[in-house]
Amino acid sequence: MKQKHLMLPILAFSVGLIACGEKKSGHDHPHDDHDHPHGEGNVENREDHGDHDHGEETELGSFKVGDLDMQAAQAHGSLAAGKEGHLVIKLPYKDNGASIVRAWIGTEDRTLSQVGKGVYTPSHDDYDIHTMAPSPLPEGVKWWVEVQKPDGTKLVGSVTPKL
Repeated sequence: MKQKHLMLPILAFSVGLIACGEKKSGHDHPHDDHDHPHGEGNVENREDHGDHDHGEETELGSFKVGDLDMQAAQAHGSLAAGKEGHLVIKLPYKDNGASIVRAWIGTEDRTLSQVGKGVYTPSHDDYDIHTMAPSPLPEGVKWWVEVQKPDGTKLVGSVTPKL
C-alpha cells in the first residue's frame, strides 16, 4: 500500500525534471553574424520571421523563373562554402504567402545542395529563404529558385550570387 502513495510524488518529480530540461534550438552555427528566430528542426520548419531586419542586403537583380520576372536580394554578406546563405525573393504578384518558394545553392540538379523553404513575410511581401551552401562550392554556382504557384504549377530559375 505504501508503494502506491509514493508513485504520485515520484511521477510529479519526474515531470518537473523533464519540464526544466534544456531545449535545443535546432541550430549548430554561430550567431555573431546574424539573427533570426530559432524554429525547431531544419530550414523547412522555421517559424514566421515576422517583421525583422535582414541586415545589409545586396540586390541580385531581376531574373526569370519560368515566365515570371523575379527580384532577389542576398542578405548577411557574401556566399561562402559550408556557410548559411540568406535569399530574399519578391514575386511579381501578391499572393499573401499562397505560393511555395524553395531555393538551393549550387547546380540545377541539386547535387550536394540543401533546399530551403521560403517563409512569407507579410510586412515585406517577400519570401525569406535560409539554406546551407555546399562545400566546396561547385563551378558556376548559382542560387536556384523553385516557385510552386497556388494552382500547383512549378517553375525553376537561377540567379548569380554575391561571392
